[in-house]
Amino acid sequence: MAMIKKSDYDYNLPKELIADVPIEAEEGKFRDDARLLVLNRATGEITHAYFKDLYKFLDPGDVVVVNNVKVFPARLYGIKERTNANIEILLLRELDPELHLWDTVVSPARKVRVGNKIIFPIPNKVKKRLQKEAPHLLEGIKDDSLVAEVIDNTTSRGRTIRFLYSGNSKDLRDLLREVGYMPIPPYMKRMPDDRDRVWYQTIFAKDEEEYGVAAHTSALHFTETLCKRLYLHDIDLVEITLHIGVASFNPINVEDLKKFQLDAEFFRITPEAAKVINRALEQGKRVVAVGTSVVRALESSVSADGFVLPTEGWTNLFIYPGFKFRIVKAMVTNFHQPQSTNIIMTATFAGRELLFKAYEEAIKQKYRFLSYGDAMLIL
Repeated sequence: MAMIKKSDYDYNLPKELIADVPIEAEEGKFRDDARLLVLNRATGEITHAYFKDLYKFLDPGDVVVVNNVKVFPARLYGIKERTNANIEILLLRELDPELHLWDTVVSPARKVRVGNKIIFPIPNKVKKRLQKEAPHLLEGIKDDSLVAEVIDNTTSRGRTIRFLYSGNSKDLRDLLREVGYMPIPPYMKRMPDDRDRVWYQTIFAKDEEEYGVAAHTSALHFTETLCKRLYLHDIDLVEITLHIGVASFNPINVEDLKKFQLDAEFFRITPEAAKVINRALEQGKRVVAVGTSVVRALESSVSADGFVLPTEGWTNLFIYPGFKFRIVKAMVTNFHQPQSTNIIMTATFAGRELLFKAYEEAIKQKYRFLSYGDAMLIL
């Protein structure tokens, strides 16, 4: 079987088109003021619109599927004990609540070894607020700092750490929520701030699903007004869950895509969601997946006769050319990094040549790219 090359999904992304703040950062702008490039797979036609116009390109009975994951403030900035070296830690998942063990990615990894302790100073403004509103979170913390010990190496950059904290798991998560920063992508080359706690969260985010370490970026453009317009046009909106980790953002380290394996991520499709999606499929309507995480979840749980199965589990589905989409009939997505798993999935759905034709047009028209950028609707 012929090699499917990663390098075939490269393109020149002008740095000035990479958005480091969303459209809503501009005075008088709302999330759905983002631009929307509409790509018709059947005709190859490209239409320029705004995200607020999304409903105009859909039909009554179509169902729009979004991810209700909530982003955890999972980025911590600390210093290494004794050397005072600056260390950045991204919390991936909690491994053991009782022992306060977490799976993490660290940077710079060469400076972080087993047995090292990392100190996370608590900012004064956070300390004052906690002393007033939740003093129990500061109990047992020495010198106003949270400390973690490196327990194990898991990958070249991966580390298992244990927080040296005397409280329970819930209190620790509350404290991490206060001292952590939103994990905006490193390419933005700026420190995350309080604005990102709003910007980097969708309107669908559920507190009980606060396990994401990256935003459901394709849904960042939705507003309550747009959701009402979808409803008025008899377009259903359904929520599913996929806890977005770093899987989709890890670089592909092989040239042949058939040899690449994606890390697994937890997902859930409820019976209620499956019922609405399957009704649309039965009626010949479109299932519109908002984002690559939704595509992966839906296409990971398919019955023999081509319907969605209610599921709770893990998926490491990597979609590349040759994959047959059985559920997703249309897709909303942002403009992705070159040679990323996301652009490969999107190109598999749209067709490689057609997708890169759309990307060329987006660059020509100066669309905003990546997580805080504009969107594309592929029909």
